[in-house]
Amino acid sequence: MSTGHVMLGLLAERPKHGYELKREHDQRLPGARPLAYGQVYATLQRLQRDGFAEVAETVRESGPERTVYALTEEGLAELTRWLEQVETPAPHVSSTLVSRVVVAIVAGGAADGYLVRQRAAHLARMRELTAERASGSPAQALAADYALQHLDADLRWIETAMERLADLKEEIDA
Repeated sequence: MSTGHVMLGLLAERPKHGYELKREHDQRLPGARPLAYGQVYATLQRLQRDGFAEVAETVRESGPERTVYALTEEGLAELTRWLEQVETPAPHVSSTLVSRVVVAIVAGGAADGYLVRQRAAHLARMRELTAERASGSPAQALAADYALQHLDADLRWIETAMERLADLKEEIDA
């Protein structure tokens, strides 16, 4: 995910200040890692430098003075370009889950015990996400659905791995 592009998307709605962008990012993208304030302001500086955002005004409400940023025409064009790009599927498996199973077998450990514990952890997380999905906002439900489907794919892989453990151990021992 490009934080800059997400912020451009949030600015497409209307001009906003940094604190508001951070709050909206964290609310509207509940499955994403929350943004640090420093990241928000560094990203805004880059967007401004690149001509994608500009200072619209400086306001003082009930607290400190806030700089409000607006999307420029160039920023809208960049956002449109980014939104039209298809996300490339990952070409390689980079799962710690796969690595632990293979290393457990190579090291003579009990990969089946690890897989059973991992399945229990996945199921517990799925229960949490199901509760969040039912009680949250539409954005939270969308993020929970995404996470649930990934966890479900992992569970199916865990079942397949458990079926193949003997073959894998035999191959590694050979």
